[in-house]
Amino acid sequence: MRVEKDFLADDTRQIIRGYEPGQVRVNDHVITQSFVLTPTRTDTSWRPERFEDLQTGDFDALIQNQPELILLGTGSENRIPPQEILAHVLGQGIGLEFMDTGAACRTFNVLVAEERPVVAAMLMIEK
Repeated sequence: MRVEKDFLADDTRQIIRGYEPGQVRVNDHVITQSFVLTPTRTDTSWRPERFEDLQTGDFDALIQNQPELILLGTGSENRIPPQEILAHVLGQGIGLEFMDTGAACRTFNVLVAEERPVVAAMLMIEK
C-alpha cells in the first residue's frame, strides 16, 4: 500500500504506526491493553481483555458509531467470535470482519486512507 504524505500528516486521523506483542502504537501513543479505534478517536476503556471475555454488549458502543464495518482484532491468531455476537452486529446492517490483531491494524489503516467509516476493536497481541 502506498501511503500519501498528507495522509500521515493529518493530525486528526488515528493511524496505527506499529504493533508487536503487548503493544500497538497509534500516532504517538503506545497502547498496551484492548482498545477501540475510529478514524478520529482512540478509546482504551473497552472492557474485554481476552477473546474469551467477549460479550454481545461489548459491541453496542461500536454499533452506535454507525460504521459500515467493524474490524475485530482477535489477538495473536484469527478466531471466530461467538454466533450471538455475529448475529448482533450483522443484524444492525454493519459488517464484521475478524482477524488477528496485526492484520486488523493493517486493514484499519487501509480503510482510513480510503475514508471509509470503520471502527476497530482490538484485543492485544499476547506477549
